[in-house]
Amino acid sequence: MPAAPALVVVRSHQNIGADTLSDWFFKRGRREGIDWMALDSKLDSSFSEFWSRCKDLWDAGSSFFARFKLTGWRRLLNEGASEAFSLTVGGMFVLYALALPAFLDFDEGRFLTGKYSVKFLDAAGNEIGQRGILHNDAVPLEEIPDAVIKATLATEDRRFFEHFGIDVLGTARALVENLRANYVVQGGSSLSQQLAKNLFLSSERSLDRKIKEAFLALLLETRFTKREILKLYLDRAYLGGGAFGVEAASQFYFGKSVREVNLAEAALLAGLYKAPTTYAPHVNLPASRARTNVVLDNLVEAGFYTPAQVLEARLHPAQIVETRATTSPDWFLDYAFEEVQRLAEGKNQYVLTARTTIDLTMQKQADEAMITFLKQKGRGLRINSGALVALETDGAVRALVGGPDYGESQFNRATHARRQPGSSFKIYVYAAALENGYTPTTVVRDSSRSCGRWHPQNYGGSHGSGARMPLWMALAKSLNTVAAELSFAVGREKVIEMTQRLGITGIRKSCSMALGDYGIPPIEHAGGVATFANGGKDARPYAILDLVNSRGELVYSRERDEPEPAQLVSTKVAEGMMQMMQKVVTDGTAQRAALDFTNVVGKTGTSSGPKDVWFVGATGKYVGVVWLGNDDNRPMAHGNTGGQLAAPLWQSFMSVAHRDMNIPTLPGLQPHPVQVAEQQRIAQLKLTNPAAAAAELGASKPQSLTMTEPAREAVKRITSALRKAAGVAEPPPAPPTPGEPPGDGPPRGNRAESPSHRTFASEASGRDARAAPAVP
Repeated sequence: MPAAPALVVVRSHQNIGADTLSDWFFKRGRREGIDWMALDSKLDSSFSEFWSRCKDLWDAGSSFFARFKLTGWRRLLNEGASEAFSLTVGGMFVLYALALPAFLDFDEGRFLTGKYSVKFLDAAGNEIGQRGILHNDAVPLEEIPDAVIKATLATEDRRFFEHFGIDVLGTARALVENLRANYVVQGGSSLSQQLAKNLFLSSERSLDRKIKEAFLALLLETRFTKREILKLYLDRAYLGGGAFGVEAASQFYFGKSVREVNLAEAALLAGLYKAPTTYAPHVNLPASRARTNVVLDNLVEAGFYTPAQVLEARLHPAQIVETRATTSPDWFLDYAFEEVQRLAEGKNQYVLTARTTIDLTMQKQADEAMITFLKQKGRGLRINSGALVALETDGAVRALVGGPDYGESQFNRATHARRQPGSSFKIYVYAAALENGYTPTTVVRDSSRSCGRWHPQNYGGSHGSGARMPLWMALAKSLNTVAAELSFAVGREKVIEMTQRLGITGIRKSCSMALGDYGIPPIEHAGGVATFANGGKDARPYAILDLVNSRGELVYSRERDEPEPAQLVSTKVAEGMMQMMQKVVTDGTAQRAALDFTNVVGKTGTSSGPKDVWFVGATGKYVGVVWLGNDDNRPMAHGNTGGQLAAPLWQSFMSVAHRDMNIPTLPGLQPHPVQVAEQQRIAQLKLTNPAAAAAELGASKPQSLTMTEPAREAVKRITSALRKAAGVAEPPPAPPTPGEPPGDGPPRGNRAESPSHRTFASEASGRDARAAPAVP
């Protein structure tokens, strides 16, 4: 009972608090003067007044526009015009959006073909071939024969001088003819549209491209006159055979300037615009003759000629000339052209003359050696392909054979085929060992640890006898066990780093890496051996000595632009490798490569199968690599090795490639007795007849890799001819500097070496198969 009074007290306090709060709220609201009822009334009246005004405006507008109300045919016409205008505006926005990327790409600098046209010379300045496009725009429109222009217009765009860039009537006519024939028989693109496509667009068949083509044609018409557009078209159209423009095509097909072509020849050229690879006379002569007759018919239909005038051209069709020299060093030119593109990249120079390192005599000897071997022994040994590379010890490529027949296959096996090097790869493993404390006399055992489930085997199947021997003997015997153990002991990462340093790409870490289980191109292999023969200095293969543009300006000079060769491996390592590789020839698997007049170093290689046989070797003057195999990676006759096949082929080539006995001595070796006798003879001749000695030494030297006077004169003649063709005046001769005889050039510095050509994208079929135990 005592708790009840307390409860009453609590409730009393709660009621007092609520009354007080309520009184405070209403009193505070009254003191601040907020009249909520008045505010609500104001808002209601404002919205009502606004809505009334909107209805009044709508009624007024409806009354006003009711005066213009259309009915009947007037309304239909108005609706149609409105819809057409809307669709037109929307369509223009869509077309502009599609054409905007092409407008952004419009650049008169792209009027250049962007492709290279290169004339190649040997070191003495004699022309040896061409690569790239054939392009010449030096003939003005006024000098291009009337027959060429009329044949072009009659076939490609008869209303060219009448339309504004898009031939609406011609397009409609072509559409009707194509629908009637149920396939494409006529093109609807104007000459301006074709030029726009040639300059800025691809050849894909799409609506997007046609829209861009139309806009660009209109843009060309606003920027250039009709005559300028016609001249650009005649100079930029591709006409087959690598020729761009009527002048280059005339030179390619007829061996003369376009100024001299007759009606039959003009009709043949005009027939090439449609499909140059289909109608090119050197590809398909009957199709070319048929297409030429179509062009002659067009000339008559267009009213440019009468049937009697074209009859002579029908009876006496154009005769083409053979442009490819039968003795052209094509494999070398392909490799040199790749190097030119790399050297000239970004220089905006496309018409070039390149002086190269090739020795045409050695090239012929290399071709004959490979062809003779394949003809005499290829079928019996089941070998149908091969490659041969010959370098100077500084990397200058003197001869290159990329396959058995360039006419049948242009794939360059010497530069692009990645084939397993087999045991010839061991030289890089041994070089890494020499860099990490080993010497040629270090004692090693004929055994090796396992790598996972793989255990190396020697040729014959044994896992090693356990015998102890010096390092050079293990290389001479080509023991797989020792090579594998060296790669494990030194570290396979260091072997890979060694190959990368020497310019050999594509080697990856694997258990059998030391046995050459990853393919490498022969030319990269040659560069690696050349580095050792060059005393450890960089000897990446190169083919270009200098480049001159069409104005006679020196774009690139190896002597001027390349740095001094880097010391990639120490002289001590290079000498050790030469000593051990000599033992391979004198006491090991490569005895068939020995030459009786000079020292030879080398290494044989055979992949599993066998699918590839190799010999990589060097003298004091040349480095050579021979690879033999099959393009489809089929095995050759069982039991053959690099020492039995590739080494004798190398020896037969090198025995004729050395034209004198004045051969330098390889690093780390003693001079060969023949070289000692030769040096003594020359020394004696210098005492008795200095003039005869100087003449003999000059004759015995290989082609100079610095520009000789005949080469300078040849380049000057070519430059002068190019200037005359382009209508450029000859520059005045520069005055001689004080104290310098007139006509002398700047003093020649020391030669510098360039990096090798490292890009070898293509690979032969069956590349990079993992190796089973390699054989010597």
